[in-house]
Amino acid sequence: MHQRPLVAIVGRPNTGKSTLFNRLAGERRAAVHHLPGMTRDRHYADTDYRMRPYTVIDTGGYEDDTTSTMLQQMRTQSLLAMEEADRVIFLTDVNEPNDPVDLEILEKLRAFGKPFFLAVNKCEGEMREAQAYADFSVFGLDQVYPVSALHGDGVYDLMDDVTDGFETWDPDEEEEDEHTVRIAIVGRQNTGKSTLLNKLFGEERVIANPEGGTTRDAIDAAVEVDGKRYILIDTAGIRRRGRIERGPEKLSVHSSFRAIDRAHVAVLMLDASAGITAQDQHIAGYILERRKSCMLFLNKWDLVSKKEDAFGRTIKEVRREFRFMPWAPIVTGSAFTGQRTHRLWPLVERCAENFRKEFSTSELNLILKKATSYLSPPTRKGNTLTIKYVTQTGSRPPALTFFVNDPKLMHFSYERFLQNQFYRQLGLEGTPLVMRFRRKAPPRGWEKAVRQQRASHRAPRETQHMEDTFYASVYTDEGVVLEAGNLGEDGE
Repeated sequence: MHQRPLVAIVGRPNTGKSTLFNRLAGERRAAVHHLPGMTRDRHYADTDYRMRPYTVIDTGGYEDDTTSTMLQQMRTQSLLAMEEADRVIFLTDVNEPNDPVDLEILEKLRAFGKPFFLAVNKCEGEMREAQAYADFSVFGLDQVYPVSALHGDGVYDLMDDVTDGFETWDPDEEEEDEHTVRIAIVGRQNTGKSTLLNKLFGEERVIANPEGGTTRDAIDAAVEVDGKRYILIDTAGIRRRGRIERGPEKLSVHSSFRAIDRAHVAVLMLDASAGITAQDQHIAGYILERRKSCMLFLNKWDLVSKKEDAFGRTIKEVRREFRFMPWAPIVTGSAFTGQRTHRLWPLVERCAENFRKEFSTSELNLILKKATSYLSPPTRKGNTLTIKYVTQTGSRPPALTFFVNDPKLMHFSYERFLQNQFYRQLGLEGTPLVMRFRRKAPPRGWEKAVRQQRASHRAPRETQHMEDTFYASVYTDEGVVLEAGNLGEDGE
């Protein structure tokens, strides 16, 4: 595998860093809003420019305010990006020249000794470009790049120099690691999602604060455990629909939903000290609707009163509230202290394996035979459901198709019985099982056979029995043959 160079985008808040990041990434990866401070953590995306692959890093706004804890953490994230990057794009605003914070960032970049490129954003038109050269020449740099991250003006000239010297190769030729598992950590606000990601990652990868709503965008973090690669996705807290405010919070919630769509396994964070809420169930319902593997992590277990049988009563309550996903494993622990967080890795791996499992048709039909022998299919208005056979028709998650004589005869209770039997026999812990019921198609050439059968009804034969009609040949003394059909009891 080739090693991609790192290109970080740094600057003050609201200079358009996330807009430029999305343009370079080729898709809307970071949430963008006109209010400053939308991005707070480091955001990574693999991309390429003219067959020169690299990884671009989006950062939060660099502020000189040292009184706010949040701004200090955002500043730390920007400094970490400068430190790890191979090259840096220093993005400024043409409307705000000679800002003292820009000068401070310039000093930091010179101290790191990394190649950096001064890009002046929001330069739409020749007059703005001339203004950029005039106002930012005081920085004493050899080159100034007027760009418009929103419209793409000047971005190609910038990236020609930024990627100059990068190794040229086709990223599409590299085989994607199918065993890389994407894990989305989701839940309500202030349940400890960012704290858990930092604990699993091994360092302060994302900003974690006691106050709710700290995370505003889905952040990917790649980590390797026991030789296996995982991508942890931190998400913003999801509140009830009626409480979601327009603007940054709405964008954050949409980003969380997109993270669930991209993930293989979802870790639903629950606050054990606050109990189960209706919003927890709504989030679990969305995970189930998107057919993702899921596990439940009861966080803040260190704050729960350890009365007699507290564990048993809590697990029983969780199973009752999440009875629509009885296959989801439950782990109790504390992301803050690290209590039992190490148990998540083997469970995640097991969920991911079950998520992509494939089974032979013979194995499935053996389970089906045992299940129908134990409990016969239902009967409705004299018609009995007949299950011909079952086969796997999809994976991620496993999908089974049952071929029956009439899908309308399948009762939901019997469907649940079959689902429980297959879950138990196949050992599908942590992943949903999709079951479809289709009418068994008639054999090939059945229309021709029906036409021949109907034609044979009209042909005179000595004795013929078809459907409900009886035909016979009757000979008289004169030798005349009479054709008769549907003979009555008296033979007439």
